[in-house]
Formats: sequence, structure tokens, C-alpha cells
Amino acid sequence: MTRWLFLLAILLALTATAAPAPTPADSPMVARVSLSGPIGPAAAEYFDDASERAVADGAVAIVLRLDTPGGLSESMRQIIASMLASKVPVLAYVAPDGARAASAGTYILYAAQIAAMAPATHVGAATPVKLGGSTPMPLQKPAAASSTDKTPASDDAESNKVLNDSIAYIRSLAQLRGRDAAWAEHAVRGAATLTASEAAQKHVIDFVANDTADLLAKASGRRVQVDGQTITLQLGDATVRDYAPGSRSRFLAIITNPTMAYLLLLAGIFGLGLEALHPGAMLPGIVGGIALLVGLYALQLLPVNYAGLALMALGIGLLVAEAVTPTVGVFGVGGLVSFVLGSIMLMNTGVPGYAVNLGVIGGIAVCAAGLLVLVVWLVSRSRRSLQVTGDDAMRSDIAELLEPVGKNNETWVLVRGERWRARCATALPGGARVRVVGREGLLLQVEPL
Repeated sequence: MTRWLFLLAILLALTATAAPAPTPADSPMVARVSLSGPIGPAAAEYFDDASERAVADGAVAIVLRLDTPGGLSESMRQIIASMLASKVPVLAYVAPDGARAASAGTYILYAAQIAAMAPATHVGAATPVKLGGSTPMPLQKPAAASSTDKTPASDDAESNKVLNDSIAYIRSLAQLRGRDAAWAEHAVRGAATLTASEAAQKHVIDFVANDTADLLAKASGRRVQVDGQTITLQLGDATVRDYAPGSRSRFLAIITNPTMAYLLLLAGIFGLGLEALHPGAMLPGIVGGIALLVGLYALQLLPVNYAGLALMALGIGLLVAEAVTPTVGVFGVGGLVSFVLGSIMLMNTGVPGYAVNLGVIGGIAVCAAGLLVLVVWLVSRSRRSLQVTGDDAMRSDIAELLEPVGKNNETWVLVRGERWRARCATALPGGARVRVVGREGLLLQVEPL
């Protein structure tokens, strides 16, 4: 009995030793999402997906790291809508040192519950730009100066509508977050900019932070509005988890690059053209069809100038016409000029980061021009060259009489290794050399050489 009690005591001791010791509560987790480069469809989808995953993983806040020259208005509004509907606070942070939150980035910064910037960064220049670009509308002058100085009028009613809509939008965000609405209007109307320290002084941002840890430490204890409720941030001991873009977001980022979309469009057109010229090759047609569809999908997500797209189509049509019916370069030169102009006009160059690389356009234009010159040269050389087949080629041939010219002025000659019946008006002995001057059916007309 004593032995069994001893074994039981040992078993209880081992069980107590193996039991896990109580651990303190886990520290809160903060998700970090980085938007670097132009704001477009890929960036908007990436933020939506990352924020949803972060909330599902139990994140208590989202740090949105910004470094952008601006981008598309629709994508910017999609990101801001997700921020306003978020169940957790969003801390917008312009970083690293030297980064910027220009144009669309300014609106996103104003929409966040906490706005911060790293040293040596700047914010502003949020003037909307219409298709093809336009200059910012200057600030209105005070009433006292209006009698002597005239404020330049806007280009048209559409520009006024876009400008006023942008001003109202950023002012509403400023009022929602309690930030400087006057400077926000100045950034939109006059393209004003501020450095990090100046933005903190003007209450455009909440503070300047050296890094993410400093951001979370300074944000702790602040009261913010989230989903209609006021909460106090407690992020000093939070851990940071990065959320990278998913495969779909990475794919969208690649194809919505204007230069890549342009190259996909060209690859599709030339692939289908090769398949039409060489039926049955299959590979050019399959690759061209896929590239064309992906390129067209990317174009419908981008700010496309349809006049540029029409000029590109006209240029390709003229180049095809030059290949089918050579005009010594008339159609070709016109098609090349139309294609280059359309390529330059294709994208809305007024939107930061959304323009086709001019080096790519120039390289394609030089290659097309070289090919056009080669085709014109080959056509010209073929027109100047001697005929090698048919009656025209035979008229200049030299023949040898196989027998003397007979009574009917007929004989047999050897031309290009073939025996032909021939007629000659001059009596000549066998073996004489003659020149072919014509043909009547199977009878050649020859004359003495």
C-alpha cells in the first residue's frame, strides 16, 4: 500500500511539472500595409484585401505606410471608403525618410484617424488634373483686391466642377478628423506643399515619427473615432505584422503598369497579325490573343485617351495597307506617324505615374521605321532588277543553233538547256549564236547575235 501511494505521489509531481505555467496575455497585433508608387486599381485592391485579412487575424489597428506621387481618383476614393468603413483605426504614416504623400496621397492622409510623417518627407500638391493635363487653378484673391486684380477664369465648366468637388471632398475629410481644412483647400486649389515639421505645426498631421515603433508609442493614449465609437489607442507594446500583396494584387500591379499594358496590346496585335499571315502556326495566334485580352482588360482599368487609341489603330491599319499594297512608303510613313502620336496620347499623362515610357515608344518607333525603310528598299530594288521568268526574261537570252537555218527560216535552238523551235530571217550555220527577240506560242523569234 505504501508503494502504491509512493508511485501516485511521483505521478502527481510529474503531472504538475508538465503542466504549462500561466502566461501573460498576448500583446496586441498591428497590421502594416505599404502603398508605394502610383495609386491605382492594384493598390486599392491590395489595401482592401490586406485590411480584411488584418481584421480577421485580430489586428487592433492598421498602419498604412505611404510613399506615392498620386494616382487615379477612383482608386483613391476606394481606399478612403475602406478606411472610413474599417472596424479598426487606420494610422497613415508617410515613410521612409524622403517619401511623399502627394496628390491622392494627401487625401488618404487626411482620411486616417492618425496622420504622421517621417522626417524629410512632404505632403500636398493635391490639385486634380484633367485628361491631358492642366495648370492648377490659382487661389481666389480677397474682395479688396478684386477691383484691381482679376482672377483668371477656369478653362471650362467641367474643370470648375472637378475642382470644387475635390475641394469639398478634402474639406469634409479635414472636418471629420479635426484637421486644418483651409490648408487642405489650398493644397487642392493652389497645389501647396508642406514638409513634415510644417505639417505638424499647421495641424495637417498629428505628429512626426521617426519609425513605426515611434509612431505606435506617440499614438498610444490618443482618442479616435472608429465605427461611430470613441476609443483610446493602446499600441505602445503592440507587435507589427506586415501584410504583403496577394497574387491577384501583384498580377494587377504588373498589367496595370501603363508601359506593360501598352506592350501587351502591341504583342497581341502583332501575334494575331503573324497568325493571319502564316495560318496554322497557332503559337503566335494563341499568345497574341491572350496578350490582347489581358492588355484590353488593363486598359479599361487605366485612364485611356480614346483619341490616342484610335490613332494607334489607324497607324496599324496604314502599316498593314503598306505591306499589302506597297506605295513606296506613303502609307507606311503616315501609319508610323499616326502610331507614334497615338502611343504618346494613349495614357493620361496628367495623372502622376500613369504614362507610357517614352523610351519604349521611341524604341518601337525606330524599329518600325527601320523595317519600313527596308521594305521600301526591297520593293525599289525588285522593280529595278531584271526579269528572271516569263517572256520578258527570255527576250534577252542568248541561244545556240542546233542545226542550220532551213528553207522556211526555221531551225532548232538550245535556250537554258531546253530545245526550242525557232525562226530566223537570216541564214546561219549550225552552232551560231543568236539572241531571242520574241515568242509566238512555242516558236521563238531569233536574230543573229
